[in-house]
Parts: sequence; structure tokens; C-alpha cells
Amino acid sequence: MHPTTLITLKALTWIACLWLFARLVWGAFTNDLGVDPTATIAFSTGLATLRLLLITLAITPLRRLSPRLAWLVKFRRLLGLFAFFYGTLHMLTWVALYNGFDGNAMLADVTKRRFITMGMAAWMLLLPLAATSTNWAIRKLGGKNWNRLHKLIYLAAVCGVIHYWWQVKTGVLTPLGTTGILVVLFVARPVTAWLQRRKPRAAPS
Repeated sequence: MHPTTLITLKALTWIACLWLFARLVWGAFTNDLGVDPTATIAFSTGLATLRLLLITLAITPLRRLSPRLAWLVKFRRLLGLFAFFYGTLHMLTWVALYNGFDGNAMLADVTKRRFITMGMAAWMLLLPLAATSTNWAIRKLGGKNWNRLHKLIYLAAVCGVIHYWWQVKTGVLTPLGTTGILVVLFVARPVTAWLQRRKPRAAPS
């Protein structure tokens, strides 16, 4: 891919990823976040986190399916960091807006409300991934150890989806689409790896 094209795509990715944040900030200033602004912020940032995690997880299977998509790897770290960014905003909404930084209230929430416990677990799993997202961390950990550590993104995504299911009311199927995509991505990883291993053998004729 031409460097200019790559720079343009990265700039567009930044704009797309920051669009929701800009909308929320503008909505907060203009008092245009609906009847329950806190709920709007919490839902929007939580959904953005899950969507960005799914997009990040889709990059490896897509690269394996077509060599022409190898350039997608250059966006994986950026998208993963934006997932952590929105996950942190989601968590801070709970800390600041729902609990007013009250440690006792937060502790009670974590211990008594299972969807809060699962949400915190998801964020804690993303934390070391964000902390080791630099080239220095890759060199320090070594490629294999770094790759093993960053497989936690799958567990974080699972915890995030469970958090979503446990938060909605019984009978609400809103998280079904997200769950289905995650299942497909879990299946796609070994399938595309198997297809990739077969390619060199099938090439000679």
C-alpha cells in the first residue's frame, strides 16, 4: 500500500473512532443527550468498546483469507487502543456519574451486581493489553510472550458480551447480534489458520 494511502486511511480511522466521543462531548455541552444523559453515555461507550473489539478481532481472519488485506494489521493496534479508550470512558461513567467516586458504593456494586463484576473483569483484561501496546513492550516481552498475552483480548470480548447480556432486562435480545459476530470470529480463527496452512501445499501443480 502506498504510504500516502495508508496515512489517509489512518486519519480517517482516527476521525471515525473519535466521532462518538465528539458527539458525546457536544451533546453534554448542548444538553442534548436525551432524558437520561448518564445512561446514554454508558450505553454508547459500552457498545463502542464491543464493536471496536470485534473489528480488532476480525483483522487476523481477514488477513489470512486474502494476502491483499495484509495492510489491515497496521490498524489493529490503533483500533485496540480505541477499544480500551471507550472501555475506560464506560468504566469512568460508572465511577464518576453513577457512583460519584464513592468507594463504598463501587465496592457494593462490584460484589452485588454481577454485570458490574463482569464489566470490571473485561476492563482489567484490556488494561495489560493497552499497557503493552508499544514497540518497546513487544521487544521487552518477546514476540511469542507478547502474542500469548494479547490473546486475552478474546477473553475480554467474552466478558464484555456477558456484561452486556447481564445488563439488559430478561427477554431483551439486543446483545444477540454482537454475540453472533463474536462466535463467528472464534470459529473463523482456527478455520482461516487451517486454510492458510493448506495454501503452500496446494500451490505446486
